Amino acid sequence: MLDPARLRLLREFAEYGTMTAVADVCGMTSSAVSQQLATLEREAGVPLFERAGRRVRLTAEGRRLVGHAHIVLNALDAAEEDLRSAPTPRGPVRVACFATAAVHRLLPAIAVARTRHPELNVIVYELEPRPAIEALRGGSCDLAITFVYSLIPEDVPPGVSRRLLGAEPIMIALPAGHPGATGAVDLRVLREEPWIAGSQGTTDHEMLHRACGLAGFRPNVIHTADDYALVLRMVREGLGAGLVPELVSTVVGVPDGVVLRPISTVEITRTTHALVRTVTPAVNAMIELLLS
Repeated sequence: MLDPARLRLLREFAEYGTMTAVADVCGMTSSAVSQQLATLEREAGVPLFERAGRRVRLTAEGRRLVGHAHIVLNALDAAEEDLRSAPTPRGPVRVACFATAAVHRLLPAIAVARTRHPELNVIVYELEPRPAIEALRGGSCDLAITFVYSLIPEDVPPGVSRRLLGAEPIMIALPAGHPGATGAVDLRVLREEPWIAGSQGTTDHEMLHRACGLAGFRPNVIHTADDYALVLRMVREGLGAGLVPELVSTVVGVPDGVVLRPISTVEITRTTHALVRTVTPAVNAMIELLLS
């Protein structure tokens, strides 16, 4: 069976003509678009693309499938709109959400929804912001809960609307006995310290480098970890300092021997948003619960 999300990518390719352009429109990487369309070609069982010099173009079969894709996707969009247009929130709502927001906001909202909107069925996918946006643009989720750091502003993708859910400061995690842990921390006093950063390529990794860059030095990143509970325990063991959102103290808990302190050198915030492509009563109900 042909996958509707891949048919959407094929339709975009027919309109924009290159994998790079489709990637930009859909908030994906070029390699991800190429892989998805290669999978669609295998599913179709016929060549959909052919080389034309250094570029790729649709074959006759590919153009025929684009025509079918318009019919199928328009019908699916109409079906979703019909099923979800009732004033009573009902049906599945697929939510892509990063872990700390899932614990702090999404799960409590789901608990309330069970009583307030018993016909609403929430499906949760744990995804970091960039994959969540890809899922939203590709049609595999209805609502994406994402974050941005103040040091790494990002524009809202085309065709997507955004609602503010909240903001929190970024704190520095240090061992309790560290001489710099007595109050607000000037990052410059930690220029010789080892650091724990998010994995290479993540916004957490980039955020640390930008923050330290504004303080006039390049951080000595020794360890990488994406799980905040692990980061805090690594700090407790003296492996380095780390930057974490304030919400971590509520969601994960700060272990004995670790303190979270504000940063005096530069103000860094993490802002959480709800992103939607199509607003329905069900999606709107979930957003209202997330805001409550």
